[in-house]
Amino acid sequence: MIKVAVIGAAGRMGRMLVTRVIEDPELKLVGALEYSESPFLGMDAGLLAGKPAAKVLITADPDEAIKDADCTVDFSAPGSTMTVAKKAATKGIAMVIGTTGLVDEQKAALKKLADNGARIVFSPNMSVGVNLLFALCEKVGKLLGTDYDIEIVEMHHNKKKDAPSGTAVRLGEILADAIGIDYESDTRHGRVGLIGPRTKHEIGMHSLRGGDVVGDHTVIFATEGERIELAHKASSRNCFVNGAIRAVKFLANAKSGIYDMQDVLGLK
Repeated sequence: MIKVAVIGAAGRMGRMLVTRVIEDPELKLVGALEYSESPFLGMDAGLLAGKPAAKVLITADPDEAIKDADCTVDFSAPGSTMTVAKKAATKGIAMVIGTTGLVDEQKAALKKLADNGARIVFSPNMSVGVNLLFALCEKVGKLLGTDYDIEIVEMHHNKKKDAPSGTAVRLGEILADAIGIDYESDTRHGRVGLIGPRTKHEIGMHSLRGGDVVGDHTVIFATEGERIELAHKASSRNCFVNGAIRAVKFLANAKSGIYDMQDVLGLK
């Protein structure tokens, strides 16, 4: 039995994770964390998720939330994620992190925790389908190189705070590496004005926001006379929850280190 604490337990993803943990016979919910001003503090996490009472009350105290956990699952916000990660690492608690919007310094801090013995699965998107898209884009990018122009288009719901999405950023990083350019300096975020012809050594990045779109990602490889498109469309957040649960079970037998969903799914 793997004991799990859900970080951001009252959010949309958090409630779905609570539900899945309660339903899985291999897992047990032991903690639920929310921010200090959440109106759901003190509520039973199971009841809030629409399940029978789990006898786990939502707290704003990270130490209380993770004290009995074998693994945390975190889809919250960068600040909260880093606070919990540091505490979990000192207690030997494994971490599944799907939080988006982490900056390079925060990612480096997670890597340092892993180098010092922590077990972490960190992925901007835990969908099995999206991670297959990652693997396919790497392969196609290496095959086509800079002979094809690469454009990434992502669309999410109108409440998403960060842009581009963490998934789109990861796609950009994978493709930049595959064709031998630098993601940070060679990515063009939208285009406006008299910018001149498109160069061969850039990746276009475009973010759309509207409605209740869970997450659409399309990678376009275009050249003279033809165009190849690889796309993934998420119609439910269940795809992210399914991947997160697989990551929890993967970490139960993993050595220290920082992993991604490619490791979890055996795609490397």
